[in-house]
Amino acid sequence: MKVGVLQFFSWPGRHGPLEDVFARALERIEIMDRGGFDAVWLAEHHFTTFSVCPSVHMLGVLAAARTRRLRIGTAVSLAALYHPLRLAEEVALLDMLSGGRVNWGAGRGFAPSEFNAFGVPVEESAERFREAVEIVLAAWTQERFSFHGTHYRFDDIEVLPKPLQHPLPVWMAATSESAIDWAAGRGFSILMDPHASTRELGAKRRRYTEKLAEAGFSDAGRDIPMARLIALAATAGEAEAIARRGAQWLVDAYAGPQHSHRKSLPPRTYDGKDPAQHYVDSVILHGTPQSLVDQIARLREEIGLNYLMCAPLSRDTFRLLADEVLPRLG
Repeated sequence: MKVGVLQFFSWPGRHGPLEDVFARALERIEIMDRGGFDAVWLAEHHFTTFSVCPSVHMLGVLAAARTRRLRIGTAVSLAALYHPLRLAEEVALLDMLSGGRVNWGAGRGFAPSEFNAFGVPVEESAERFREAVEIVLAAWTQERFSFHGTHYRFDDIEVLPKPLQHPLPVWMAATSESAIDWAAGRGFSILMDPHASTRELGAKRRRYTEKLAEAGFSDAGRDIPMARLIALAATAGEAEAIARRGAQWLVDAYAGPQHSHRKSLPPRTYDGKDPAQHYVDSVILHGTPQSLVDQIARLREEIGLNYLMCAPLSRDTFRLLADEVLPRLG
């Protein structure tokens, strides 16, 4: 079982100096490096206080400079918003400067506010994303290459530097069925999202395995990070209170029905519940440290969890995760 941390850079209510958001995150990353965490996965978002890290590659360089063994993951590089040659250069440079510690997670994104601001038509975003991924991988693995696609065309390009790792580990964010099918059909490993219920997560994981097999691939030996929001405390009641506050913040800031106009994914139904209650009941893992260990054991058996990507909902949750949960997972 590998355990990583999905690191958001939230600025709730714009309380306190913005620089403190980054200082606290970097302090947490240093703790991860000294402990047994596998990786920090840096979340890229634009134009929202939900998370104020617009460049995971720039932040990744600083995280790499402050750590020695921790892997530096992107969750994700929003590939449809970049020129793919520039993206290939930035990730390869991060891998070089980190001593070969990058996990590259790529995703399309889903917020029209981001697509509109960067001049990417929403209806073209999936195709642009897939072309970008193809170009990035070619840039890393071929000395010189040409590409003639719908959105990008160039000839006889050499991208430098190349990544230090051969190959550099790659994952594709896959939430919708079409994204899962595409990733599995190409043999990519996937990152699984923090907003799906555990029931939905299991169904998506099974679909991915089936589609891999249909395409002639296997999931044997693959790390499949599943992102889960986490709330921990000394008692179950205290943990549930943290979960409830976190769920309400998430709904208000990012994922509630009032934000549906921003999304290109189908509207969420929340199983007919109040959105915050749905997160507490079906999405967030919450309880005491031993309870979380037990929940993880069940998820290993029920949905094949082999890499938990934690998104702690409080500072105390992160402390308990590092001090009490991680040692019990071995």
